[in-house]
Amino acid sequence: MEPDADRTPSFFSDKERAFWLLQCGGWAAYFVVRTLGGLANSMGLSFVIPTAIVTLTGFSITLLLSAGFRRIIRMKPVYVWSLTLLLLIPSAALFSILEVWAHSRFYNPTYQPEGLQFFGAILLDISVLGAWSGLYYGINFYLLLSRQTERMLTVAAQASEASLAMLRYQVNPHFLFNTLNSISTLVLLKENERANAMLSRLSSFLRYSLAEEPGSQVTLAQELEALKLYFDIERMRFEDRLQTNFSIEEEAQHACVPSMILQPLAENAIKYAVTPQEEGAEITVSARVSQGRLLIHVTDTGPGLKADKPAFVDGAGVGLKNIRDRLAQAYGEQSRFSIADGQDGGVVAAIEIPYQTKLPDLKEAAE
Repeated sequence: MEPDADRTPSFFSDKERAFWLLQCGGWAAYFVVRTLGGLANSMGLSFVIPTAIVTLTGFSITLLLSAGFRRIIRMKPVYVWSLTLLLLIPSAALFSILEVWAHSRFYNPTYQPEGLQFFGAILLDISVLGAWSGLYYGINFYLLLSRQTERMLTVAAQASEASLAMLRYQVNPHFLFNTLNSISTLVLLKENERANAMLSRLSSFLRYSLAEEPGSQVTLAQELEALKLYFDIERMRFEDRLQTNFSIEEEAQHACVPSMILQPLAENAIKYAVTPQEEGAEITVSARVSQGRLLIHVTDTGPGLKADKPAFVDGAGVGLKNIRDRLAQAYGEQSRFSIADGQDGGVVAAIEIPYQTKLPDLKEAAE
């Protein structure tokens, strides 16, 4: 049946076939019911012939109605219902004329209808055609709604994918600037070996950051390898001032996480813990699994949260907002993200998400 839908129930996947199955099946049922009704009322086998003629008449008229409805179904409602009535009334009149004629011709030859007597069956026939029209519109409006719903879901998925892509590809320009500036400095100082090493690590890090699809996940082990590359790059700038430590449970390494989800936390820790302190700081990344949840903590030994750093405190900075938005899109209310002072000083950033070992699409997980 018309109109097309991108995702319809299997019966309506071929709408032309569905139309003919319903059309033939419906009128066949009409013929059987009227025939059995006539036989039950002792009207004899001679009642079968006019019933067959009436059925074929209704079948043909509804085919013509479907051609008309197909052209008006997308109009404004007032036009749809007005034109539908204009089509139904003469169709029911024609149906009644042919039904009365068939009845008088093949079942009761002694009855010779004249004038308005030909409209004796119009109430029954308009009810039959009205029911057929209601079914036709009901099915087609359902298919239209299915198509619109599918389009809305597609648009929502595309918007989500675009948003994920934007968040996924956000690499701090300051990080790139500082890294490239450090490489340039090393080249000027003729420390080519260190410059090459730094350039190689930067290349590997960027390759990882762009390799996955925006809505994809990676294992925590893969994410940690990329994080270690990031730390190696930054360590060439800060040297001994940047100390790192990893405490990862074996089970947690197989967990799935959104790619590049930890880099903004490491970047924040370097910015607010390592950079402002002459002695630098230590950054610890830990992960464990508890009651079906993956718990990740990034802690530092910096000065902790301060009132003069509101972007760090409330998570309004680009990197932290990035994390919040990505977790919300990926897991909805099943995710938790917080930043607080540590018991022994410094800052603790915590991520809590469902523990999964497969690699589902983030868009599907969000749905």
